[in-house]
Amino acid sequence: MTPTGPGSTYDPPAGPVRRPVAAALAARAHGPARHTDRPVALVTGASSGIGAATARRFAQHGWQLLLSGRDRRRLAETAAGTSAVVLPADLAAPDGPRLLAETALRTTGRIDVLVAGAGIGWAGPFVSMPHTDIDRVLALDLNATLHLVREVLPSMVAARRGRVVLLGSVAGTVGVREEAVYSAAKAGLAAFASALRQELRGTGVGVTLVVPGPVDTAFFARRGRPYQRSHPRPTSPARVAGAVWEAVRQGRDEAYVPGWLTLPGRVRGIAPRLYRRLLDRFG
Repeated sequence: MTPTGPGSTYDPPAGPVRRPVAAALAARAHGPARHTDRPVALVTGASSGIGAATARRFAQHGWQLLLSGRDRRRLAETAAGTSAVVLPADLAAPDGPRLLAETALRTTGRIDVLVAGAGIGWAGPFVSMPHTDIDRVLALDLNATLHLVREVLPSMVAARRGRVVLLGSVAGTVGVREEAVYSAAKAGLAAFASALRQELRGTGVGVTLVVPGPVDTAFFARRGRPYQRSHPRPTSPARVAGAVWEAVRQGRDEAYVPGWLTLPGRVRGIAPRLYRRLLDRFG
């Protein structure tokens, strides 16, 4: 077991991020409201990596896209050749999730699928992790995601259809040494997905947790430490995007990329002592 986090799709902004009206002004700058009969997907972290690959996958199947991230230029690159609406936003800002959800719903009238892909990482001993970085990772990877889901969910429940897709990590399943806070945030998302799924039973709204291993993106460079393990080998963002698409199409609750990543959790449940020994050796 040598897991780490998925490729982050949360890019630093190319310029100053406009706070209170960022999403609304961005929507207006990229065209008028376009209420549509096509299914609508809001993808966060769509500037690069998994988020960008997921947006392209949904676009191939004719979905109307709402793309959010902090880097307007990269969002425009993701949207190129599609009818996507670009909504730059800082989800870590206090009102970021609310403003994004309001603007998205005003733009297309509904959201059929939310793909919550924004996230950041931090690697190093926990005792040396600055308090500001603890707050930053938890604020974006966990808190902002929960607040965004809270803002989007009522419209889905009212329509009696929709799906929330949360981008987890195998780090949230087994815990990764020197990624303690990132692991905690992703474990929190996994627990949230499970609890929310039970609450939404019978509403027509589903919750999917996608659990990737290492992904070949700029995530590792941004967190300050490259991926140096020989196993498992990083997978491509396109492969994770394919798993997201299939999970939405089939209404699946979970998707692991690659599939063998289900094994650590099974071993932990069946043979916890063996699991701890393996984690001590390979974690």
